[in-house]
Amino acid sequence: MIRSEETRRRAVLVLQMLGVAAAYYASGRLGLLRPVEVGTSVVTPLWPPSGIAVASLLHLGLRIWPGIALGALVMIISMSDGLTPWGLVVAAGSALAPLCSFLALRAVGFRKELDRLRDGVVLVFLGAMGGMLISATVGTGVQILSGALPAAQFWQVWSAWWAGDAMGVLMVTPLVLVLRRARMPGPDDRWTEAVALAVVALGTAVVATRSPLSMLYIVFPVLVWAALRFQLAGSAPCAFLMSVMAIVAGTDQAGPFADHTVLEIMLNLSVLNGCVALTALLLAAIVTEHNNIRHETEVACEELAALVEELTPGSEPGGASHGPPGRRKPF
Repeated sequence: MIRSEETRRRAVLVLQMLGVAAAYYASGRLGLLRPVEVGTSVVTPLWPPSGIAVASLLHLGLRIWPGIALGALVMIISMSDGLTPWGLVVAAGSALAPLCSFLALRAVGFRKELDRLRDGVVLVFLGAMGGMLISATVGTGVQILSGALPAAQFWQVWSAWWAGDAMGVLMVTPLVLVLRRARMPGPDDRWTEAVALAVVALGTAVVATRSPLSMLYIVFPVLVWAALRFQLAGSAPCAFLMSVMAIVAGTDQAGPFADHTVLEIMLNLSVLNGCVALTALLLAAIVTEHNNIRHETEVACEELAALVEELTPGSEPGGASHGPPGRRKPF
């Protein structure tokens, strides 16, 4: 019995690793649908595998890391003619970055529910901006050392690589954490408002990213609406939608991204995606934390009221209370 249980656990772990590796590879192929050439290197404005890796570690724990390493290795092999020592180093850096992000988040007591402002802040600065320094530095350094990239282009490629990985964590990780807690909506849920939010978010994203009038700022009221009314469950999908629409428009050089150089487009996309992610993530965390505090306060007040009622002289255990002897209550 013990051996069968252990065998079952190992089988489940292997399947989870393979699932994470497959998700890493599939999201990487999706990210490569919109590549951008910076100098002599090819990068992506949004690298979803970094977000998949961090979310997998937060959900399944450190034991799932070999699956991330396998996914990164398969991704590197598919992007080149085969496995080389340099490619192996890049894969190691890609797998090490989310691991360091996870360890840093765990060290500061990060909660994957993202129901506190501090959770949103540490995910931004430790999980995304901090941890992804490793993958960008290793990947760009390998290209310099192998002679594939001139030394003069190091900072251009490094900043684009880092921004793509960081945006992957900021956009994809909250979305995956939300989907993990997804449930079938009930009849009492705000269906009408949710549908209206989805329609408005899609329409706003199209206008903001395709209009030549440079109205990218109109996406932020929609994000505020989503965060205030639906918290992370609303703001994370809206932020991801707007980010993808902006990346598609940027790589097509359409709308506000027309007549700009590749570096200018990458800079605009990085700033826009960063602001969108920060607004969606931090505002949703603030609202969720406020709602939790209010709920806890209400529960505490109810418990205090019940306790006072029990301690009131003349009250019965059931909560009923009689008036003073000899007096009758009026009808």
